[in-house]
Amino acid sequence: METSSGEPTSNGFVKPPDFRREESGRGGAAVESNGHGLGMGLTLRLVQELEGHSDRVWSAVLEGGHTRTIRSCGWSPDGKLLATASFDATTAVWEVTGGEIENVATLEGHDNEVKSVAWNSSGTYLATCSRDKHVWIWDVQPGNEFECMSVLSGHTQDVKFVAWHPTKDILVSASYDNAIKVWAEDGDGDDWRCVQTLAEPGRGHCSTVWALAFDKDGDRLVSCSDDLTLMVWDTSADLADLSGSGQAQWVNGLIASGAADDCIRIFAENREDSSALPGESSFSMVAKKVKAHSTDVNCVQWHPTDPRILASAGDDGTIKIWEVIGDLSLVG
Repeated sequence: METSSGEPTSNGFVKPPDFRREESGRGGAAVESNGHGLGMGLTLRLVQELEGHSDRVWSAVLEGGHTRTIRSCGWSPDGKLLATASFDATTAVWEVTGGEIENVATLEGHDNEVKSVAWNSSGTYLATCSRDKHVWIWDVQPGNEFECMSVLSGHTQDVKFVAWHPTKDILVSASYDNAIKVWAEDGDGDDWRCVQTLAEPGRGHCSTVWALAFDKDGDRLVSCSDDLTLMVWDTSADLADLSGSGQAQWVNGLIASGAADDCIRIFAENREDSSALPGESSFSMVAKKVKAHSTDVNCVQWHPTDPRILASAGDDGTIKIWEVIGDLSLVG
């Protein structure tokens, strides 16, 4: 097991302009356009409301594997394994066989609450992060065995979220220290290192970074923060370089976000923005659902194959399924 420091290099993601943030809106779905972009409106229609929880909805819970709250869960790419992260400082791995789900491994090592889990695209690595300020990368071995390959040190506060690039073994992590770190394997593949920290003064977030999501090709990364902004990072050129040296929810051109103001917002890139400089992009909010939940919206998730279906979970104890109404061809 190796330990990696969090020293950044000069390899850089390029951050296009931030999302515009609408300060107010009324009822139903509100639309904002900057006058030179999509100029279109999408609306969210409630399809189904799932009730039954008696407390806040955070994630799916399987009983018997943890002794405290489950904070996060993630399916392996083949759908056979489910990893769950808990405040009991462990990660449980569950296997689906014949319609039954069995706890096949418990990963220990973090000194405090495990906040997030993520599988790489091939299912060969599992990343976990914790309040102990560290990110662990586990090698998935035959027989449901897991070996810690590397402990990544570099964040100075709780690590809130981890996400893998959709096609490359490059990991990003978000933290209470306001920073996003990008991790990649060394050339010999024996260790991992921080290849960049996205926290430049005046360019990065100025408060906790809660979540991250790549687009389907990995060319863009979106981050959401307690500073009330979403930021979009252009990763294409730099990630190509990084692979040579060694997840807000985004799908089909739309970014969905949920927040403590009880609203769901959808943003889209202005693909014909004549005012944007070369290499830059601009974005507009194309839909806003006021009071999507009666209190904080904790999570939003696009359907993996149907670009119109969005699920949300809130502190009101409900999961809601939404359908996007409008012309998606303009943002695909």
